[in-house]
Amino acid sequence: MRWKSSIWIFSQILMLYQLGWATLPGLRGLSVSEFRAIPTDAPDNERGVAIEFADEDERDAFLAETEAAFARRRFTNSADAFDTVKAYVLERAARR
Repeated sequence: MRWKSSIWIFSQILMLYQLGWATLPGLRGLSVSEFRAIPTDAPDNERGVAIEFADEDERDAFLAETEAAFARRRFTNSADAFDTVKAYVLERAARR
């Protein structure tokens, strides 16, 4: 009996995006909103966070989810807001 074997290699091209957002003052503290993702070849993880998406639909869904997650949250200072958003994004990226 003769066996044939095949190896299938699937590769997915991912686009790297730099995430940004607005930090705005309010009566109850700082809020974060207006999340955006800009394609990049040189991520800047010191001043933001970069994440990969397979396509625009995945990117848009992630931005909508992030916007909803932070809609009611308030922060006492901008460093706390930045660190919280960055941790949220990195946690979600690790789950995928």
